[in-house]
Amino acid sequence: MKKIRTLFLLATLILASCKEGKKQDYLPESIGAYNTLTVVINNDLWKSEVGDNIRRHFAAPALGLSWDEAQFRITQIPHQIFSGSIRNTRAVLYVMEDTLDIAHMKSNMYAKPQLIGVIKGRNHQEIIENLDEKAPEFITEYKELEVAEAQKKFLKSLSKEKALQEKLGISLNVPSVYKVGREEENFVWIDRQIQKGNMNIIAYSVPWDTFENDSTFVKDIVSMRDSIGNLFIPGEDIPGKNNHMITEKAFSPYVFPAEVGGRKAAEVRGRWEMSEYPMAGPFLTYIINDKPNNRKLVLEGFTFAPATEKRDYMFELEAILKTVKFNE
Repeated sequence: MKKIRTLFLLATLILASCKEGKKQDYLPESIGAYNTLTVVINNDLWKSEVGDNIRRHFAAPALGLSWDEAQFRITQIPHQIFSGSIRNTRAVLYVMEDTLDIAHMKSNMYAKPQLIGVIKGRNHQEIIENLDEKAPEFITEYKELEVAEAQKKFLKSLSKEKALQEKLGISLNVPSVYKVGREEENFVWIDRQIQKGNMNIIAYSVPWDTFENDSTFVKDIVSMRDSIGNLFIPGEDIPGKNNHMITEKAFSPYVFPAEVGGRKAAEVRGRWEMSEYPMAGPFLTYIINDKPNNRKLVLEGFTFAPATEKRDYMFELEAILKTVKFNE
């Protein structure tokens, strides 16, 4: 009898698991433009200090751009509007004054992939405290979701060019709209034309011991970038001038620890300019510890698009660079 009850319980659990699996299978595909966050919150709360706190965290300027652009484009809707297809939005922040004091992230509730950050509190102060605690974690998860979605889109039409494999022993999932513009023994430049300029990816390596002193790390990064610009990235031809890309002199780049392609790296965000000509824009560099090949692999994306917002361009370049794989 005990054996029968055990089998019955096991069958019930399997059936429940199957039903849950089917529920997941039937979820619609999530919707939403990249880097857009739908904030579900009533209008009074949105206009209060709670809304100010949300904007301070989630609409903070993205780092390294030519001018301030919010890291997320925020759309606010009240709770009663959060129904139907709107619930299929990919990135959601659900904020509510309630009898509960909670803050957590839920996945794939109404669509997939989807993240819904839930923040509740019994008063404004509790909501703000929960936001302050959870916002950095939520921002990281939202950004990872957006990057993963962009990378899935790349797979629909990938470049077949082999320059990165042949010159550097790596591969990137680069959309076919990008073309190799220059390749040397230890340098590859890939770019695509956009309406008001271009988007660029460069890849090269430097010796493993290039950065030996932590106290001069940022200075050494600038020196490395400027030397590569001098060698490979010329600007407008100006008589008597050596015009080439350099790191913007008036702006010290941001440097963070990162992991790219399964290896430790430094992430560098800043602005580039031409040494002798008024051109500039944002760049994102990953300096990757490639110990198996006794080198630092450098991947960089930079954009030239005057008088144009550049956040989404730099986001696409980031998503591409993070697909790097090393040849075995």
